[in-house]
Amino acid sequence: MAARWSSENVVVEFRDSQATAMSVDCLGQHAVLSGRRFLYIVNLDAPFEGHRKISRQSKWDIGTVQWNPHDSFAHYFAASSNQRVDLYKWKDGCGEVGTTLQGHTRVISDLDWAVFEPDLLVTSSVDTYIYIWDIKDTRKPTIALSAVAGASQVKWNKKNANCLATSHDGDVRIWDKRKPSTAVEYLAAHLSKIHGLDWHPDSEHILATSSQDNSVKFWDYRQPRKYLNILPCQVPVWKARYTPFSNGLVTVMVPQLRRENSLLLWNVFDLNTPVHTFVGHDDVVLEFQWRKQKEGSKDYQLVTWSRDQTLRMWRVDSQMQRLCANDILDGVDEFIESISLLPEPEKTLHTQDTDHQHSLSHGEEEVLKEDPPSSLLEEKKSDQPGLPQTLQQEFSLINVQIRNVNVEMDAADRSCTVSVHCSNHRVKMLVKFPAQYPNNAAPSFQFINPTTITSTMKAKLLKILKDTSLQKVKRNQSCLEPCLRQLVSCLESFVNQEDSASSNPFALPNSVTPPLPTFARVTTAYGSYQDANIPFPRTSGARFCGAGYLVYFTRPMTMHRAVSPTEPTPRC
Repeated sequence: MAARWSSENVVVEFRDSQATAMSVDCLGQHAVLSGRRFLYIVNLDAPFEGHRKISRQSKWDIGTVQWNPHDSFAHYFAASSNQRVDLYKWKDGCGEVGTTLQGHTRVISDLDWAVFEPDLLVTSSVDTYIYIWDIKDTRKPTIALSAVAGASQVKWNKKNANCLATSHDGDVRIWDKRKPSTAVEYLAAHLSKIHGLDWHPDSEHILATSSQDNSVKFWDYRQPRKYLNILPCQVPVWKARYTPFSNGLVTVMVPQLRRENSLLLWNVFDLNTPVHTFVGHDDVVLEFQWRKQKEGSKDYQLVTWSRDQTLRMWRVDSQMQRLCANDILDGVDEFIESISLLPEPEKTLHTQDTDHQHSLSHGEEEVLKEDPPSSLLEEKKSDQPGLPQTLQQEFSLINVQIRNVNVEMDAADRSCTVSVHCSNHRVKMLVKFPAQYPNNAAPSFQFINPTTITSTMKAKLLKILKDTSLQKVKRNQSCLEPCLRQLVSCLESFVNQEDSASSNPFALPNSVTPPLPTFARVTTAYGSYQDANIPFPRTSGARFCGAGYLVYFTRPMTMHRAVSPTEPTPRC
C-alpha cells in the first residue's frame, strides 16, 4: 500500500459546473472544464482569482476535450459532443467557437491532436470509422480508417508521425495513416473493454492498455501475441498513462466506494506496490494531465479533475520522481548530477533545517522534539517522499472507516490501541512504534484484555502482522493501515472457518485463507459480472460493417457437438 500523505498545492471547487471533461494547455497556463452549459477557462497561475466562461447550447454533455499540443496553436482546443467536434479559440481572455467537424454518424468516443502536425486531429466513433481531419479544410476528413467494430480510444504515436492506435472493446489496432485500407497490426489485448490507451513517450513500439478486466498491460506491438508486463488489480482501471519523467505510470482505478483513493503513481519496473497515492479527492477522478514545467524548476504538477467537482494541482518533486527511476539505468546520472550540484555542508544543513521547520505544524514540531534525528542521514531517510513525515501525520491519514475496527491513537506516546469486533470474537491490541519507525524498524503488537480468541489464533495473527509490518518498513513505508486490514481479513477468515466446522463436524480442516492484499480490496460491485444476472452471450448474428461488407458469426461445429442440450450456454 502506498504512503498516504496529502501533497496537493491547490484545491479549487466548481460545485455548479457539472463538468465531465478537463484538459490542460501545452503552455501550462490554462485548464478548460467542459460542462453542458458552459466551458470554464481556469488560469492555473491564479486559480482563485475567478474564471472565464464560454457559453454553449447543447443537450449533450461533452465527451472529450483537448488543447492543441503545439505552442504556436496553443490557443485552440477541440471538444466532442455526440456526433460533432467543435473547435474553440481562446486568446487574450476571450473565447469563441470556430468551425465544426461533422462526419460521424454515431457518438464520437475520443479525439487526439497529432503530436508532430499541429493541423491534424483524429476522431474515433462507435460508427466503426476513425477520421483524420485537417483543420485548414474542415469540410470532410482527409483520411478515413475503417474497422469492423466501433473504436472507444484513439491515440497518436509520440515518436512516429504516421502511426496511431485505436481500441475496439478488448482489442487494439495499430494504423499507418499512409496505408489507411487496413490496420498494420492487431492485438487481442484484453477480455473486457479497454478504457485507456497510452503510448510510451520514448519508444514508438511500446504502449499501455487499461481495461475493465482489472488489469493494465504493456505491449510491444511488434510482438502482439504476448504482453511485456502486466499490472493486476482487483478493480477496473479507468486510465493508465506514462509520466513525463523517469519510468512512472499514473493509474485511475474505479473503487467500490467513491471515497476510496483511486489515483496512484507506479514505477513500471516494480509493479508490486504503488510508490505514491494521491489522497484528497472524495470521488472518482475523471481526468488527469501534466502541467508544463516552469523554466528552471525540477518539480512537475499533476492537474486532476474529479466527480467531486474539485480541481487539484499536485506537486511532484524530484524525490518523488526518483522513486519512479530505474536504479540500474538512472543511478549513474543521478550520482554525477548530485556531485556537481553538492553545496557546502554547513549551508546545506542550515537550509534544510530552516525549510523543515517552516513546513511543520505546531503538533509535528512537538513530536520531533521528542525524537530528534541523530544525524543528517537519518533526517534524509525520514524525509523520503511518499511517506508521512511523522507518526502524528500517519495517524491523521488513517482510514477510520475500516470495517469493525476502532483505533485510539496517541502520537506523543508513539502507541495506539486497536479494537476489532467480528462475530462473537473480540480482539484488543496495543501497538507501540519505536523511535526509528518506519526506517527499517517495525512496531510491536501485544494482545490486551478483553481479547476472546484462542492462543493458537493469537499466534497466527501475530505472525501475519509481524510479516506485514516488516515487509513495509524494509521499504521505509508506513504499515499501520495495512496491518489493520490484514488483522480484520484474517480474523474474519478464522471466524468463517469456525462456523463451517461447527456446521459440518465431519469436514476436513482447511488451511488458513491468505489475507486480502492491502492495496486493493476484492470488490463485489465489480466482481458481480460473473454471476447469474449477466445475460447469455450471442451465439450467432450478422451485421453490415462500415466498409459495406456483411459480417456474420456463429458457434463452431465442434462446440455444437461437445455441448449437451441440457447444459446452459457458457457466459463470457
